[in-house]
Amino acid sequence: MNSNPIDAVLESVLSSYQLRVEITANVRYCGTWFEQEPATRFGQFHLLTEGECWVDGDADGLPQRLQGGDLIVFPAGMRHSMSAVPPPTAQAECDTSMLCGELEFIVGTRHPVFSALPAYFIVRGRDSSDAFRQLAGMLAETSTDRRWGRQMVQNKLADSLFTMAVCEYVRSATDPRGLLAALADTRLCKALSAIHARPGEDWTIQSMAQVAGMSRTAFAEAFHATLGVPPIQYLANWRANEAKRLLRSRRFSVAAIADLLGYKSEAAFRRFFKRVEGVGPGQIRSDKDEK
Repeated sequence: MNSNPIDAVLESVLSSYQLRVEITANVRYCGTWFEQEPATRFGQFHLLTEGECWVDGDADGLPQRLQGGDLIVFPAGMRHSMSAVPPPTAQAECDTSMLCGELEFIVGTRHPVFSALPAYFIVRGRDSSDAFRQLAGMLAETSTDRRWGRQMVQNKLADSLFTMAVCEYVRSATDPRGLLAALADTRLCKALSAIHARPGEDWTIQSMAQVAGMSRTAFAEAFHATLGVPPIQYLANWRANEAKRLLRSRRFSVAAIADLLGYKSEAAFRRFFKRVEGVGPGQIRSDKDEK
């Protein structure tokens, strides 16, 4: 079990919402070059494996210069451009290589991590942890491997790299928001960690506040102001998402899932799920079977 409450909450959210990360291009540029990346419904990322470039777009803080080992992530798929670093600052060979990819949560409509991230963020290779640099190096090395299974290995490494990148961002962010701001608040983080670990418990605002070490009123106000939803609504959303994850796995019956999530009857769980998600539990399983 993860003993760090911040990492535990991030791990539960990222795993429950079933993140899809895919490497879509392995490119190499030389000389003067310019690429325009359109806005997409997917998140986008670029890992510079060699050389340097400029990244520009309609967001505060851009343009930014990237160097080998740097990762830039656009969680909402923002329109942006990439270009060569102009002489005389560019390297003599002017070679720039990068891995590009896309990412999205494929379960759930409420993405607390994505909604809490800025328009873009950068993890600098030189400032990152040893583990991040090693993983980025493995991904870059794998990109030159032409053996069968390379794409699958790359995607799994990219998935891990994105998760690690979010953790790097959380630790260094000066103005976090949403879920990430709540994780930076020791008291709210305690409550979130408990909710995520035990979603089936008979939670009330008072019991959540006790875990946080706050008064009921102060906790409710701080939680709503930080996360944008009241504590009970957040709990309902989390239970619904956990239910969808369990329904897709088929390891448990609907009645068993109802019990795991703290509902006294299968009928009560079905009413809750239909109210939050707009469809019944059976529809989720039918959709899974059709795919």
